[in-house]
Amino acid sequence: MPVYPVGTDVMGRVQTVRKIIHVDMDAFYASVEQRDNPELHGLPLAVGGSAARGVVAAASYEARVFGVHSAMPSVTAKRKCPDLIFVPPRFEVYRQVSQQIREIFAEYTPLIEPLSLDEAYLDVTENLKGMEIATEIALEIRAKIKAVTGLNASAGISYNKFLAKMASDLNKPNGQAVITPKNGPGFVEALPVKKFHGVGPATAERMKRHGIETGLDLKSKSLAFLQQHFGKSGPYFYGIARGIDERQVRPDRIRKSVGAEDTFVEDIDNFDLAKAELRPLAEKVRRYCEAHDITGKTVTVKIKYSDFSQATRSQTVSGAVSDVDQMLEIAETLLASVFPFKRPVRLLGVTLSSLNTEESGQEPQLDLGL
Repeated sequence: MPVYPVGTDVMGRVQTVRKIIHVDMDAFYASVEQRDNPELHGLPLAVGGSAARGVVAAASYEARVFGVHSAMPSVTAKRKCPDLIFVPPRFEVYRQVSQQIREIFAEYTPLIEPLSLDEAYLDVTENLKGMEIATEIALEIRAKIKAVTGLNASAGISYNKFLAKMASDLNKPNGQAVITPKNGPGFVEALPVKKFHGVGPATAERMKRHGIETGLDLKSKSLAFLQQHFGKSGPYFYGIARGIDERQVRPDRIRKSVGAEDTFVEDIDNFDLAKAELRPLAEKVRRYCEAHDITGKTVTVKIKYSDFSQATRSQTVSGAVSDVDQMLEIAETLLASVFPFKRPVRLLGVTLSSLNTEESGQEPQLDLGL
């Protein structure tokens, strides 16, 4: 299948058309539960713990109508939706279904980059079926997923990963959309930056302070400006503002750690407030590890101060970190070791490393920012 030039990248090199599909299962964990228990069909459902300190791992679309979403504290979710039904996660079942889906992907291309159990990038520029139209490949894949698993998937099709990811959200649930090289730059210019994949709430707020609220605003900033204010992310933001994303679909990345971090809207200088921010980070790391049969022995806490200087503290245990409470206990001890803080804290992160994974060695790209 020929690959045609489509302009130049941020370095002035010729860029070629790729055909990238981002497949995203619709409310995956919740949909599996509704599939396996028909009595839950059509009801507001949350996968996760209902206890006072529980967190929602996934929410059905019926629950999302009330504003319930993943990573939300369970007490908040219950307040938003009093009729919300909680079911405990069954990660072994989710892994089995995810493997069925991945086997379908493998019928079309070996270039599969999982992001998590329920989403992945596929490069179908050269594909095993010899199909030239990526939208038709996406339709076939979604139909096979439905036939094999009984679950709905959405898809985005474009010439790079960023736009494919953005496109998969356009017609959810159970739909797909395409963003072509012709309309990619215009699509980005009109989009609020807070909706960009890779731009979290804190980054969006920082961009707003610099007068950046849309893709067009972002495009107006120089590379030097973006590097100055957003560091290593500057070149990435410069590229996507122009509809350019040079990242390849990589099926062979080895995960060395699993981490979550959060940049606060306001800096924190109180230890108890900072300590409270560790729990949602630890819980998110642990949920991912449980879903992927990953264990680890080293817990690291990252502290970034208001002047952008940072410190890290780590502790390694003899056996695997057994649960979120142990991870949290270690993280709190590490945080206490740098208190009193030399300056207010703008970001905290929790990472688990020294991993022992039963998976195939693939590294899902994981966006664990809250």
